[in-house]
Amino acid sequence: MSKKIRMGLVGGGPGSFIGPVHFRAAIMDGQIELVCGAFDADPEKSKAAADVYYLPRDRAYGTWQEMLDKESALPEGERMDMVSVTTPNHLHYPIAAAALDKGFHVVCEKPITISLDEAEKLAKKVEDTGLLFALTHTYTGYPMVKEAKYLVSKNQLGPIRKVVVEYPQGWLSTPLEKTGNQQASWRSNPKYNGPGGCMGDIGVHAENLAEYITGLQISELCADINSFVPGRELDDDASVLLRFEGGAKGVLWATQIAAGEENNLSIRVYGEKGGLEWRQHDPNTLLLKMLDQPVQILRAGANYGNLSEITRWNLRVPGGHPEGYIEAFANIYKNMAYAIRQRKEKLPVDPAYLDFPTVHDGVRGMRFIEKVVESATSTDKWIRF
Repeated sequence: MSKKIRMGLVGGGPGSFIGPVHFRAAIMDGQIELVCGAFDADPEKSKAAADVYYLPRDRAYGTWQEMLDKESALPEGERMDMVSVTTPNHLHYPIAAAALDKGFHVVCEKPITISLDEAEKLAKKVEDTGLLFALTHTYTGYPMVKEAKYLVSKNQLGPIRKVVVEYPQGWLSTPLEKTGNQQASWRSNPKYNGPGGCMGDIGVHAENLAEYITGLQISELCADINSFVPGRELDDDASVLLRFEGGAKGVLWATQIAAGEENNLSIRVYGEKGGLEWRQHDPNTLLLKMLDQPVQILRAGANYGNLSEITRWNLRVPGGHPEGYIEAFANIYKNMAYAIRQRKEKLPVDPAYLDFPTVHDGVRGMRFIEKVVESATSTDKWIRF
């Protein structure tokens, strides 16, 4: 029997939100096991996390550099196969680049880096090494998002005309970064977060979701960004007009100062023959709206034969048993694990297992963030993407 794919985790120590999410998602389908980690910038806290993750003390490292050096020196059957990078944004590039240099596949949090230049260098390194790289744009992992993409790809809606994607949150409606909140502090600091605040945190998710479902790339944009909270260095609100290749038009808005909102991500896509609508608040439902027909309600369920094969592959339970955020995250890890396994067994990788965001999605995300900021400060109405 094949062994599980062995993962090393960078981040996920005390106070981390996204690191433990990665861990839970990675192990959900029994394909991956955590074998080591560098969990905190404080070496002592990192080593102490061995007990939290039930690891041998000698596999909890003081730094990520130490982890890469010592893991690469282990025999092939013992060392990790892949690295999961769940740190603040400014560390994504150095860790991911070093991991690739050491021969490890990489899963990385978004945005991929803090600059387009770094993102392009990382893409070149992925190409040169031939290793696998997955970016955790989580929302593309939802099964009904995959069904939406499938319907568009089969021309069920006809040529796409209009895309409306929105992502309102309210958690930064007050200067939370000044209260010692760890998550708010680094996200509000351009040194650690990069040039886009709200755009880098959630706007890039909306951009990725729009391009993923439609299969169209943004060609031009016109943006307005704001920092509503006094003293905040980065944007906390943005509205963007979009032009897609092929002539479709779009509207994207993202905000973190919509008081009372949670994570109300939604998207609507309209073609010549019909439209569709998906909301994260009800992720197991996809609305299909065809001309001169009543709205069709499509529901998630591994036993539902009306759904596409790729959608059912990314489901685990029959209809009526909801799958959510962790499961969507887990689909990225599951597909990555199967792709790595086929590589290890020297088999051609089934394209179905490559259905996760790649380094190239990361490059487009960084370009989007930088172009939004450029547009908002430019006298030009439209900026080429």
